[in-house]
Amino acid sequence: MRIFLHICCAPCSVMVIKKLREQNHDVTGYWYNPNIHPYMEYKVRKEALEGYATDIGLDLVENDVYGLRMFVEHVAKDLNNRCMFCYEERIRKTAIEAKKRGFDAFSSTLLISPYQKHALLVEIADRIGKEEGIPFYYEDFRPFFYEGRKIAKELPLYMQKYCGCVFSEEERYLGEKKKKNN
Repeated sequence: MRIFLHICCAPCSVMVIKKLREQNHDVTGYWYNPNIHPYMEYKVRKEALEGYATDIGLDLVENDVYGLRMFVEHVAKDLNNRCMFCYEERIRKTAIEAKKRGFDAFSSTLLISPYQKHALLVEIADRIGKEEGIPFYYEDFRPFFYEGRKIAKELPLYMQKYCGCVFSEEERYLGEKKKKNN
């Protein structure tokens, strides 16, 4: 099966690509992450993925949009539900691009992270697949998360400390500050 794989970052892609290739799927990566901020974080994550894709012979399609304003405009009124917009935006673009390019299905490396809202992500991706007329390939990659992180550190790939949006960075910072104050 030809799978168009949305990739959030190089470390999350390691085991997803490995597992899909082990199942004899033909995988093409897709970079579209307008949620990642600030710009230098966006840039270093994209460059890490480009280098990794070259190293493993992965075709990579890049939708190079640094979308600070668009992202903030859509999530500012309801920060607690920002993930819904984030998933919807990235998954829909992935599905549209996959269909346009003639892929059999689409998926996302977000499915490996135990920190993502897995059920919400799957629900959104399944719905979008039906709306856009292209199958969503689902596999629960979470059991391989820590193995993928270990490999990513050994390579070494750039390892980020938050999901990407500036609000998740704030939560990480405030969480660390809270731990220090206890």
